[in-house]
Amino acid sequence: MKLPILSAREVLKALNSVGFQITRQSGSHIILMKFVDGKKFTVVVPKHDEIAKGTLLSIIQQSGIAKEEFLKLL
Repeated sequence: MKLPILSAREVLKALNSVGFQITRQSGSHIILMKFVDGKKFTVVVPKHDEIAKGTLLSIIQQSGIAKEEFLKLL
């Protein structure tokens, strides 16, 4: 399945819908966290209008969500 071009706002909305909370911002990078069964997931999202496909794949991997499941959240 091909990845769409997404903005930081769209990625943040999808991650918020599965329980990620914004914890802080460092420059143009927004850091989100989620705890599941005592395990901490940390995701860093660059605040850009268009997120590169490789960066988006990294965000999906960091979140612990399957790629197909993430795309359903959009």
